[in-house]
Amino acid sequence: MELLVASAIGILTAAGLYLVLRLRTFPVILGVSLLTYAVNVFLFSSGRLKVGAPPILSDATNYTDPLPQALVLTAIVISFGMTAVVVMIALGSYLGSNDDNVNDPKIETEEPEDLI
Repeated sequence: MELLVASAIGILTAAGLYLVLRLRTFPVILGVSLLTYAVNVFLFSSGRLKVGAPPILSDATNYTDPLPQALVLTAIVISFGMTAVVVMIALGSYLGSNDDNVNDPKIETEEPEDLI
């Protein structure tokens, strides 16, 4: 079970980093979302991986920690809201420039003219 969860965290992290390093805005947003899913699975797995165990301390040997579960629920809500905000900002940028390239080669820096 631990190997499966660790592999899932590694795959989510690798895919998220690959997408974050792209030069388009929407793959970057998807990459950040995958990274937040990887962090959420990591936090959830830190509270013990027990199937069918109650999240309360009735028996000291067979329980799961409820704190990581509460942290993951909070992180899911916050990441959903922030993803919606970033998608709207990226959509506005795309509609304004008709391109979602992060590093736009059309924009060149202008050097100030020397005043003599």
